Amino acid sequence: MKVTRYAVELAYRGTAYAGWQRQPNAVSVEETIDTALITILGSPVKLVGCGRTDAGVHASQYVAHFDYAGDLPKRLLARLNRYLPDDIALSGIFGVPPEMHARFSATGRSYTYRISLVKDPFRTDTVAWLPALKHLDREAMRAAAAVVLEYDEFAPFCKTNSDAFTMKCNVTESRWQFDGTEMVYHISANRFLRGMVRLIVGMCLQVGAGKLELSAVRTALDRQQRLPKPLSAPAAGLFLSQVRYADRGSWIDIL
Repeated sequence: MKVTRYAVELAYRGTAYAGWQRQPNAVSVEETIDTALITILGSPVKLVGCGRTDAGVHASQYVAHFDYAGDLPKRLLARLNRYLPDDIALSGIFGVPPEMHARFSATGRSYTYRISLVKDPFRTDTVAWLPALKHLDREAMRAAAAVVLEYDEFAPFCKTNSDAFTMKCNVTESRWQFDGTEMVYHISANRFLRGMVRLIVGMCLQVGAGKLELSAVRTALDRQQRLPKPLSAPAAGLFLSQVRYADRGSWIDIL
């Protein structure tokens, strides 16, 4: 029986999960969707995601793929969404070329990080509430974000237990957007290192607070050494917001 590859597009609020990747002693997004697929399809299915997100990190757009032999059940998308918890939503299932790989075929990814200076009871899990940072130097934060664009290796912004084979990333966007009491960081690249965005946000916050000189950031990047006191911003504010594929136009919306 012919095996067909399918891509799944989805979004999730990561608060209740130990990240995307399956964990031995904690609930993950991957495991939750795997269980739903296996239950409805009635046979083992292995879901492959476009990348790992840490515990508590969200995705407003995420892509995964799986292989399946035979015809998919009718109304699979609706059935999966009914089975899944409210914090995971599938938006599409697509027939894709057999060589398509959710992770390795992706040509670019974008993240956003949201910070609120005022307490919002309706967004406690999806923005980082940092009231102590009301007096940040916003121009210094913009300058810190711009420095990132000057480099293509980012060892200072990678978790120490990373298994990355290279520290090289082609960053095409790194900027802050300020709107009243909300600050949003936007970053796009072909790939990201583990913990990279939260460490960059933390660096920008330290520069904006006058606790870190921009020259120290350049020195760390020039030498590919960690910052003296690296700061990882809280997980709550981070979203994987876009995943790009060169062959997206060839995907067939089947459900």
